Amino acid sequence: MARVKMFSVQPLTRPAGRSQVSLSVFAGFLTLALTLPGIAFARTAPDRFADLAARLLPAVVNVSTTQVVEGNPGIELPQLPPGSPFEEFFKEFMERNQPKQQQKRRATSLGSGFFIDDKGHVVTNNHVIQDADEVTVILHDDTRLEAKVIGRDAKTDIAVLKVEPHGKLAPVKFGDSDTIRVGDWVVAIGNPFGFGGTVTAGIISARGRDINAGPYDDFLQTDASINRGNSGGPMFDLDGEVIGINTAIFSPSGGSVGIGFAIPSNSAQGVIQQLIDHGQVRRGWLGVRIQAVTEEIADALGLKEAAGALVAGVIPGGPAEKAKLKDGDVIIEFDGKAIGPMRRLPRLVADTEVGKTVPIKVWRDGRELSMKVEVGALEESEEKTASATPEPAAPAAGETIAALGLAVTAIDQRARERFDLEADARGLVITSVDPNGPAGEQGVRVGDRVVEVAQEPVATPSQLLAKIKAAQSAGRKVILLLVDGESGMRFVAIKLGKS
Repeated sequence: MARVKMFSVQPLTRPAGRSQVSLSVFAGFLTLALTLPGIAFARTAPDRFADLAARLLPAVVNVSTTQVVEGNPGIELPQLPPGSPFEEFFKEFMERNQPKQQQKRRATSLGSGFFIDDKGHVVTNNHVIQDADEVTVILHDDTRLEAKVIGRDAKTDIAVLKVEPHGKLAPVKFGDSDTIRVGDWVVAIGNPFGFGGTVTAGIISARGRDINAGPYDDFLQTDASINRGNSGGPMFDLDGEVIGINTAIFSPSGGSVGIGFAIPSNSAQGVIQQLIDHGQVRRGWLGVRIQAVTEEIADALGLKEAAGALVAGVIPGGPAEKAKLKDGDVIIEFDGKAIGPMRRLPRLVADTEVGKTVPIKVWRDGRELSMKVEVGALEESEEKTASATPEPAAPAAGETIAALGLAVTAIDQRARERFDLEADARGLVITSVDPNGPAGEQGVRVGDRVVEVAQEPVATPSQLLAKIKAAQSAGRKVILLLVDGESGMRFVAIKLGKS
């Protein structure tokens, strides 16, 4: 379960009894908080929510899931003091009386959902129905309908169900979550703790929350009371349109403390439509490894502000390579949308139609360039994580670079053997690091390789020293290094100390 400081972020599925088998915490995967309109007029608080609730309640359903699990409930060992003479007796007694065969039992859980059309499509959270053997949708009038899972997406924690209704449905419409403002009133309807048809109200507390639930976190935060069992239920604006899907709470105990999270409707609609049309989600892919632009990196690259996504690696054969993107480029705009925090880029790319050619703007060599890239399809095999590299052997001697607080050596056969380097490894191997020096403060480690300095390749310590002296002569206080290490290729901006 994801932890935030001393509290936990809880999925909202509510167990129905002691036989409950915990479902996986909501997944995540990618759009970032979008810029709000500069000027808007806040709506006044309504006198009551009764008319709105009466209109919306028939669209909200309870989602009940059943899973058949095998297990041996066994007999619990009584608490005995250490060294008790009865310990061996109870152990033998329990071994004789434990059931010999694994027993099957049915575990259930409860969540929420809502109708989005008159065809019987129901939207809920993926973690509500994940691993379920049976899914039942319970309507507002207590009608129970068997549901079929049309598709689900773990990365955004969204699932779509389908039922065959016996009568006319009352679906709800999606609203524009980009226009909702912090402080606006919202209404949540769901099935908290199994109490179906529960209506609560509050305000939007924040936008664009990243709670480490998945790669595409962009949650709306609300103080409307939502609890376990609210998972998958809708969050409405005062027009009765869905602007969010309730997904998680921030709580030390599992109960509501006034901090809930919902997936914005604008992030969910594309995923929902793909699940209905194809049963799965195809996401856009750019083919780059990126990192955040820090103040130091921005200063080293001549950027006015620390914004954008710094390209730390271009995947061979990917869309970015075909578009001529290079290591060290900073993507500052994608398809007409500015990239503020780095994490916005993957979400924008993921939401882009595969095969679409989009304009991008990059910062390279101190100036802005306009380019075009054809977005590819993200495959599971391309979502690679960096594998751990072997710990290097004892540090070797190298040439000390006092301005960086480290020592380096050129890559020769001896260095390849000592640091287990590939035959085509390039750059300089770091043989020692002063933990209190400029490089040590940035997490540079022994065994890492300096591949580029100031966006130019280096192969000898003298080349590195020359780059440092040139930067100092130009009055620069930081220098940008491309470092390859255990966590992969990354750019590191290091403050220049005294040579």
